[in-house]
This record gives sequence, C-alpha cells and structure tokens, in this order.
Amino acid sequence: MIKKISLIIATFFGAGLAKKAPGTMGSLATLPLAFVLAYYFGFNGIVYAAFITFAIGVPAVYFATKGEKNKDPGKIVIDETAGQLICFILVAQNLYQQATLKTLVVYLLGFALFRAFDIVKIGPVKWADTKIKNAFGVMLDDVFAGLFAAIVLVLLYKTSIFNF
Repeated sequence: MIKKISLIIATFFGAGLAKKAPGTMGSLATLPLAFVLAYYFGFNGIVYAAFITFAIGVPAVYFATKGEKNKDPGKIVIDETAGQLICFILVAQNLYQQATLKTLVVYLLGFALFRAFDIVKIGPVKWADTKIKNAFGVMLDDVFAGLFAAIVLVLLYKTSIFNF
C-alpha cells in the first residue's frame, strides 16, 4: 500500500508515466498548479507548495524505488514538480491575481529555463545528480535547477523584455 501511494506521488499523479519525455511532462503538469498557487496565494503559496512537495517527495521517491537498482527512473517526476515550483518563487508575487499574456510568457519561460537547467546539469545540479545516490539526491538536483531557473527568470522579468 505504501509503495502504491508513493508511486502516485512520485509520478505526480501519473504525469511521469508518459511514454516520451516524462520529466518534461512532469514539469508541464506542474504549471497549472503553479498558476493557481501564484494567482491565489502569491509568494507564500509557491514557497509552501515547493517545501511540502520536497518534504513529501523524498520519502515518496524512497518508497517508490525501494528494492530497485535505479533510484531515479524516468517515471519519478515529483522532483521536477518541486524544481518547477521553485523556479517561480522569485516572481510569484508579480503573478499574484494576474492572468495576462505577460503571465503566460513568464510561465512558459520559467518552464523552458527549468527544463534547460535540469537537462544540462551544471555545477551543483550535476553534483547532486551524480554524487548523492538516494531519494534526497533525486530531489536535490531539481531543487538546484529550480534555483538557477528562478534567478535567471527574475533577472529577465526585471528587464525590458517584459515591458509589454
């Protein structure tokens, strides 16, 4: 029973079961959640959700992969959910109660930035991915990717490219 519940959480309610690009599908499935949280709760909503997702994600990944050799199979995407939420932390207050073209561009750009940092795996993202071979490491590399994406996203948000 614990393994089944853990799999539901670790696959982000089945998003990770996509035949192609499960990590991308997990990140994409997170966007509606991020939108609702930022729209209704702003910064606090995104921060709390990212923290809770990480806190629940670590044991979910542990139990979902218990007894398996591969501790980070493609179907595990709760880490992408946490990282994608983290990506929007620094701009969440600007997205509070907004549903505009600018908002859509922010979400799409945040999605692309997070996926890029998650795939390229530079610096601490690569370190966590290659050196920490447990459920915590599975989650941590995406936290770092989310932080990098958040920094770039807020810098871009504060530039003139978002003055439309």
